[in-house]
Amino acid sequence: MIAEIESTIGPIQVAVYNLGAQIGHKSLVETSHKTFELGWRLGTFGLFRLSKCLLPRMVQRHNGTLLVTSATAAIRGNPGQHSHAAAMGGRRLLCQSLHAEYAHQGIHVVHIVVDGPVLAPDTLGKMLGPQKFASLQSSRLLIAPKAVAETYWHLAHQPPSARTFELDLRSQQDVPWWNSISAISKL
Repeated sequence: MIAEIESTIGPIQVAVYNLGAQIGHKSLVETSHKTFELGWRLGTFGLFRLSKCLLPRMVQRHNGTLLVTSATAAIRGNPGQHSHAAAMGGRRLLCQSLHAEYAHQGIHVVHIVVDGPVLAPDTLGKMLGPQKFASLQSSRLLIAPKAVAETYWHLAHQPPSARTFELDLRSQQDVPWWNSISAISKL
């Protein structure tokens, strides 16, 4: 797909890896091997595959940015989040390795921890259901998608002399997403 995009549209200068790996809240006993592996495939292996194909192309051009969306689980594990925590922790360390290998070649790799719920009716709304999502919308817990997009734009346009490797985005309430699932579920 990358070869096709670059041959028909042009060189990819910025790629955003934003594929979630959330498989739901399940205890260790409830998490099958298949489910655990699915989280890893979505969260880590997909990023590996994208990087393996795209980053060498960017190196040839001495330019490119890879923005990788991650989650609270990359930093903190929680009960019922075994697959997701392993996937996001792996994603974070893969980003560190990619940065170590490619930064000196002009490639900007950024690991972005979205440390809270994003106002996304198509994902969060479906996960929580209409009533809980409506309650959450009236709180000040949600991260605005426009603000996320502005942050990503800024990261993609940083000069080589002052680049961010990792940052986290939070709402003004500073409530980590899955770490506060019990508080959010009471809405």
